[in-house]
Amino acid sequence: MASEQDDILKTTDQDALDNFESAVKFRLFAERKQLTLSLPEQIAAQLGDQIISGSMANGAHIPEQELAERYEVSRGPVREALRILEREGLVVVNPRRGASVSELNSDELAEIFEVRSSLLSLAARKNAVAQNPELFKLLEYGIQKLASCIDTPADGSLYAETTYRLSLLSARYASNSRLSQIVTSLSLQTLRYSKLQFRSRERRVRSIEHWQRSLQACKAGDADLAAQICQQRIQESWDATLAALQSGEALTPVRAPKDTFTV
Repeated sequence: MASEQDDILKTTDQDALDNFESAVKFRLFAERKQLTLSLPEQIAAQLGDQIISGSMANGAHIPEQELAERYEVSRGPVREALRILEREGLVVVNPRRGASVSELNSDELAEIFEVRSSLLSLAARKNAVAQNPELFKLLEYGIQKLASCIDTPADGSLYAETTYRLSLLSARYASNSRLSQIVTSLSLQTLRYSKLQFRSRERRVRSIEHWQRSLQACKAGDADLAAQICQQRIQESWDATLAALQSGEALTPVRAPKDTFTV
């Protein structure tokens, strides 16, 4: 998405907000045009949408034959789509029991958040040194968006999606393509976990405080403080998400199922 960075800011505040909204898409293959996707990739993208949104419950069975009938395809493209989702960590394929939505669990949570803490704190440090005004403007708009999401419905999805954008944009502006690639590769799994913690209004309030302090530190060029605040934010996110997992919140879908199988 490097080419989009050059055009991400326009002349008006509304244009900048609109571009912030479209800068990061919440689906597989978001950076490719629909017409360039193979049939399995199209199926995977639509199934991935439902898993990420919470429409498909954790551990839910995914029937190959039913999907094949809905898409009017053979089971081959469906199986390939499920393998794509398995590589993304969204689906588990068992040779005997078939495919199911991957279960959110504390071991995976710890691994993801440990990697994110290291990489995003590095990104915060590099951005504080770089002093990129375009990034600061995007972060300002993102924080405004967070503020507008504080009192959104209890599932916290809109707030989680906005923090997701902020994190990915921070990584992309850090002038380290491998850092950005790794953070992006974990992004869909991360978003599933983040939605759990942000069902709490208290967590949303605490989170925005961290983002505000982080932006201030970056603008001041205080790389050590920016990295420290980032690590603290991610640690608190880990703690809150783990608590949500242990309380069983991950077992409940946050939205009603949707039947949107069209290719």
